[in-house]
Amino acid sequence: MKVLKFGGTSVGSPKNMHQVASLITDDSERKVIVLSAVSGTTNALVEIGERLFAKDHDKASMLIAELHEKYKAFYPDLLKESKSHKKAKQVIDEHFAFINSLVNNFFNKRLNNELLAQGEMMSTKLFSIYLEEKNCKSKLISALDFMAINEEKEPIIEFTTEHLSQILDENAETNIFVTQGFICRNEEGEIDNLQRGGSDYSATIIGAAVQAEEVQIWTDIDGMHNNDPRFVDNTFPIADLSFDEASELAYFGAKILHPTSIVPAQKYEVPVRLKNTMDPAAYGTLISKKQTSSGIKAIASKDGITAIKIKSSRMLMAYGFLKKVFSVFEKYKTPIDMITTSEVAVSLTIDNDEHLDQIVAEIEEYGTVIVDKDQSIICAAGNFKGTHKGIVSKIFDALVPYPIRMISFGGSDYNVSMLVDTKYKQEILIKLNNEIFLNAEF
Repeated sequence: MKVLKFGGTSVGSPKNMHQVASLITDDSERKVIVLSAVSGTTNALVEIGERLFAKDHDKASMLIAELHEKYKAFYPDLLKESKSHKKAKQVIDEHFAFINSLVNNFFNKRLNNELLAQGEMMSTKLFSIYLEEKNCKSKLISALDFMAINEEKEPIIEFTTEHLSQILDENAETNIFVTQGFICRNEEGEIDNLQRGGSDYSATIIGAAVQAEEVQIWTDIDGMHNNDPRFVDNTFPIADLSFDEASELAYFGAKILHPTSIVPAQKYEVPVRLKNTMDPAAYGTLISKKQTSSGIKAIASKDGITAIKIKSSRMLMAYGFLKKVFSVFEKYKTPIDMITTSEVAVSLTIDNDEHLDQIVAEIEEYGTVIVDKDQSIICAAGNFKGTHKGIVSKIFDALVPYPIRMISFGGSDYNVSMLVDTKYKQEILIKLNNEIFLNAEF
């Protein structure tokens, strides 16, 4: 069995949905098809929720009406038969009746989670109607029946294995199962989600639960590239990556893959293949437990970084100082990306500054605090196990003209990370691409 996930762009138009259908009906192999919401839908639902929380009901109603019109225009191009049109219209009207019912009523987090789930519910129902019209035998199954998270918001793989396996066994004659990404139930049994980008996570959780032969993540680009094609010309897809290399790239900014999605795939050793919906013949990128050759595989960048430097003579020859500092970040549930230390100072970075003022106020009890915003982490990822002469010098020779705020090397065998002012990011990505890949010795 394989698990195929198609993102918002892949199902973002009737034409693209037709393409997805052609990709999944090409053989008799059993598949679970995981769909995101139609592109733009989740962003619209998030904005509607924000307006409802703010009690701006007029604006919320306007946004709902705009989204409803988008779906009214969507299904006539997706479907041909009048009976299919009738089914699609009923689906859309039912979901927008629910969304409209949220206006002028008490709105809370639980209802917001239900609101955010509507996109995936509609995309899978519309897609299933199209498959039915094409006489493709398939079954729509609800992720809410087998996807669950615990109170720490972690997926419960065993729950998914038990409940999804039962559904698959009860439908032994069916080869294609369509379900929703992103949505799940929480420990209270309420509708919840795996956070933004969670459809990738859904796919790998399902793949782990059923021990799939392969999880395929279909997007609009032919695999994970060696650099960010949004900022750099002449990039190319990487054929093979290890789980560790892919994890570093996903975490540090490779947008094609949600960072958490690697975790269940790596734990249960389920290969993940990144494919291009618009160019299905392209090899893409295969991510697996297989160790790749040594050297630099790719460059990625992560924006929105805040650097915090704490300087204090109390660090000198002292123990327990770092524990006190880190406990402040733990208190405000703020993860740390990079960290460097000296005898009297520690520098670290965060990508969530929601509680920055409170964190700084508490850390100032221990020393002088300097904050730099608008920073970017640039990560060179690859297999650096053992000694590979020249890797570090190759990177830093390329960066001689630029001020480097922090460097992290040695904490992982799979990345070298640098913190720079965001205004230099694109220049550095281009320079590294030229020096490492276009004039490559590594």
